Amino acid sequence: MNYIDLNCDMGEGLDNDAAIMPFISSANIACGYHAGNADTMKKTVLLATEHKVAIGAHPGFADRENFGRREQQLTDAALYDLVCTQIHALQMICRAHGVPLHHVKPHGALYNMAARIPAMAQIIAKAVKDVDNRLCLFGLSNSLLISAAAAAGLKTASEVFADRTYQDDGSLTARSQPGAMIENETLAVKQVLQMVTRQEVTAQSGKIVPLKAETICIHGDGAHALEYARAIHTALLHHHLTIQHP
Repeated sequence: MNYIDLNCDMGEGLDNDAAIMPFISSANIACGYHAGNADTMKKTVLLATEHKVAIGAHPGFADRENFGRREQQLTDAALYDLVCTQIHALQMICRAHGVPLHHVKPHGALYNMAARIPAMAQIIAKAVKDVDNRLCLFGLSNSLLISAAAAAGLKTASEVFADRTYQDDGSLTARSQPGAMIENETLAVKQVLQMVTRQEVTAQSGKIVPLKAETICIHGDGAHALEYARAIHTALLHHHLTIQHP
């Protein structure tokens, strides 16, 4: 692999979006449910356009109090509507400014549940396809969301995380568990290079877990998001990797 996508969750009410944007190639923009509103969506779309960064919808549960990170049980119809409504909201803003919507990446608990629950993965994939079958669906590498999207005929991007640790089954360590976040910049860069150049990650237990790395996530709400973005961007270029969206 001689190129890799570097993505960041944005439009979530933080003040570092403009500083991070020059270092990434894809922006996942909150669609007003877990964070953001029409104004922040518009501002982030324009910012991404200015930096030639691919624009993606970042739908989550309607749960601002918990930033969309608490699991919810919805009916199939409610889940489908939840995803479609949020993609449509950002799609309308993109159309108004003459720029394309490139991808969809679920947020938080929605993302993690879809990684392991077949029905949720299938409903999200159907919602994305029904809105626009040209959209790329971002999902956790080797997860059910990726396989459901592929089965639905969607383009996919297998995602890995710069600032999260992994378990033996390839899942992310739950945020409620010790060591879930990588707080050291050097360790984050080391993990990214392992995942991109060797297509594997070292789990918390020390086990080597194979994965497919097509896009790297940096969490925009992380304490060191800007520093990580800059360091990872520099390291990837140093290893002769082109940073571009899928």
